[in-house]
Amino acid sequence: MTIDVLNTDQGMRDVLEAAEEDRAERVRQMLAPAAGMFQFFPGELDLAVMHRQSLGFPIDRELEQSRSALEALERASAWERVRTALTDAVSAQLAVTPTITVPDLTVLLVLGDPTDSYFMDEARGLSGNGSMTGYLMLTLWPTAENLDRLEAAAVHELHHNLRYAPGGVIWDPATVNVGEHVVSEGLADAFARSLYGNDLGYSPIGVGHLNDEAVFAKVVSGLGVTGMENFGAWVLGDAAAERFGAAKVGLPTGAGYAVGNRLVDAYLAATGKDVTEVLHVPSKEIIAVALAHH
Repeated sequence: MTIDVLNTDQGMRDVLEAAEEDRAERVRQMLAPAAGMFQFFPGELDLAVMHRQSLGFPIDRELEQSRSALEALERASAWERVRTALTDAVSAQLAVTPTITVPDLTVLLVLGDPTDSYFMDEARGLSGNGSMTGYLMLTLWPTAENLDRLEAAAVHELHHNLRYAPGGVIWDPATVNVGEHVVSEGLADAFARSLYGNDLGYSPIGVGHLNDEAVFAKVVSGLGVTGMENFGAWVLGDAAAERFGAAKVGLPTGAGYAVGNRLVDAYLAATGKDVTEVLHVPSKEIIAVALAHH
């Protein structure tokens, strides 16, 4: 397998230095190697529109702010660190499960929009996507927190790729439920924590709710909910649902991450297994064992 961390540092610089009328086309050129990530989005694909809808950095304003942020990522050796982290994490997983399919990975690291209040406040300046096999995307703003846990964030998204790669768990949009999504986030965090410790491995959006019993009970009540349009509210919380036009269910940001971590930790404690041993365990089994020991 290969890990291709795209040279988006130069790509973003090309966008930010281009004349205004040329910037959208430069965005398309930068994202073209990862176009397959968006293949299931409805309608004709315009990568410049996709960039904007994916919380990407603005190309019509705040250019100097984005240039400064790009320099911060370069000083932090972000691209090299992501490549090393992914290589090491794949090796750690293969050491335990040597027969799994590890897809070739195209990795996209892109600045987000510092003027988007949902992105900066609720999402804490980081949005990851590892759900499309063969692709991994981190959209981030280089806060101290995000730079510190860059490796952990990348490895979290990698875990999704490995869980749903051919031969692994099948994510069927027609039947998948909230429970699978919640468990997948818990497993991905547990994997990152196993490599980088709890301080860096937990997705920050869920940490504040780890010990909230009301949040736990509410999310557990929705684990059987199907319809992927509902997942945002149950996993990410009401703010995400509102931001992306879905119905709210009464949950704080990151609720599903907190509950996913608790379910996975309870399962691992009950079974005595390491997270690397349970990559492809069905979420139904993890939930049943975890709730029996809750």
